Amino acid sequence: MRNTELRRNFLLGLAPAAGLAAAAPADRAAAGRANFNVRDFGAAGDGAKLDTNAIQKAVDACSQAGGGSVWFPAGAYLSGTIVLKSHVMIHLDAGATLLGSKNLQDYPSHIPAFRSYTDTYTERSLIYAEGLENIGISGRGVLDGQGAAFKGPYKVRPYLMRFVSCRNISMTDITIRNSPMWVQHYLACDEVEIRGISVHSHVNGNNDGIDIDCSQRVRISDCEIDSGDDAIVLKATAGRPCKDVTVTNCVLRSTCNALKLGTESNGNFENIILSNCTVYDTGLAGIAIEMVDGGLLDRVVVSNVVMNGTGAPVFVRLGNRARPFTPDGPRPPMGKMRNIMISNVQAIGATKTGCSITGLPGQAVENVALDNIRLVFAGGGTAADAQRQVPENAEKYPEFGMFGTLPAYGLYCRHVKNLSLRNVETNYAAPDERPALVCDDVEGLEVTGGALAGPAGAKPVMHLTQVKDAFIHGCRSGTAPAWLHVSGSGSERVTLMGNELSGATKPVEVAPDVPRDAVVLLNNRVRQA
Repeated sequence: MRNTELRRNFLLGLAPAAGLAAAAPADRAAAGRANFNVRDFGAAGDGAKLDTNAIQKAVDACSQAGGGSVWFPAGAYLSGTIVLKSHVMIHLDAGATLLGSKNLQDYPSHIPAFRSYTDTYTERSLIYAEGLENIGISGRGVLDGQGAAFKGPYKVRPYLMRFVSCRNISMTDITIRNSPMWVQHYLACDEVEIRGISVHSHVNGNNDGIDIDCSQRVRISDCEIDSGDDAIVLKATAGRPCKDVTVTNCVLRSTCNALKLGTESNGNFENIILSNCTVYDTGLAGIAIEMVDGGLLDRVVVSNVVMNGTGAPVFVRLGNRARPFTPDGPRPPMGKMRNIMISNVQAIGATKTGCSITGLPGQAVENVALDNIRLVFAGGGTAADAQRQVPENAEKYPEFGMFGTLPAYGLYCRHVKNLSLRNVETNYAAPDERPALVCDDVEGLEVTGGALAGPAGAKPVMHLTQVKDAFIHGCRSGTAPAWLHVSGSGSERVTLMGNELSGATKPVEVAPDVPRDAVVLLNNRVRQA
């Protein structure tokens, strides 16, 4: 029975098997549901007595009866690790709280058969499932990990929930808070639905809101996440791809990144859609797409995202940390990143650092399109910032601030092949002496419909260095001495056509090292002498 069928039967009161537990309250018994009330198995629900054994007995009885719902009525249930069984749904009524024990000894180790880099993290969790099907948690109740009680490195801080090699998982409506480690980890799972949940977890390190790892056919929707680490993060900590994932209609806040792919990318990221989300008060990137441990990223679409207060709205990075997914394994080969579309994004309150899309020399990020983007940054960049030589940092951990303050206040793009910037608007709150756009070692550039606020201090709006096959058209200029600056002996076939450039003293300035006839101007409106 698929998870949607199980959930529908649960809501309609259809028991999937005979052999029901002891009588539930009359209103539930009347519905004929296969409810296994944890109190009937000895759970005190007083928040003081350890109820682990009683809860596990209810889960086991539900499984032996063929499946159904393990029901938590209102109360506070203190527990160590609960091991789920196939065809068992946990249901937390409004007013019910499942409290994680503060004693590490109440969380026995579970080392999954599926090997991944997460083996180096923790082996413990409040809820554990491996190799199961048709499982989940629902209701208006609360899971509280009491995570502030755990001090120390990964191994002494349990996950709140961990699902490994499971199929047909449903997580709906519950509130989850205060995890000692990652809040919920879905490793090598298929057919996962996470809908309508709330996550609030800032009490310890590594408080990722949702970790989707090497999992496939995943749907996340209508969630509210407020986390001390990445809010929603896709990973591939082993050779199995993370693919066919949709995230939509979520409200996100994070001390780190809001929507993130990576850092671990040993497997691939394929067929990913992130849409219709709002992001606020997020310390790092609103959208972070990172490949640094090998693997292929292919076909990622991000659309309809609004942000207020982020480190950077967009961060795209192809690097080469090359960390193996087993401690003694070989370093993975250089990864690849291609076919990324980001559209309909509005962001205000970004820091002065700027956004970046960067690969490595000879390892370009390929086929990136930004469309209908409006970004406002803090500003405050200096002329010295604009002249900075940005290090490659090939093996460095990727974060939006890994290069320091960028030479562009808006978009810094380096080692990219086939980059399309359509209807991109940038501005700043405080005067900034950096250009809006810097492209370095970019082949196949199209900029159209751009409205890029020019830098303070009478400097060009755009800088192109070692850029080939650039087509810039339909853009509008503000006041500037020169709208575009082109440099580099490798720059060639740069065309400006049909732009409104009358605000600039001249449309383009060309450095002495640029080959003759590398830049062509056609039918632009320019300032009349």
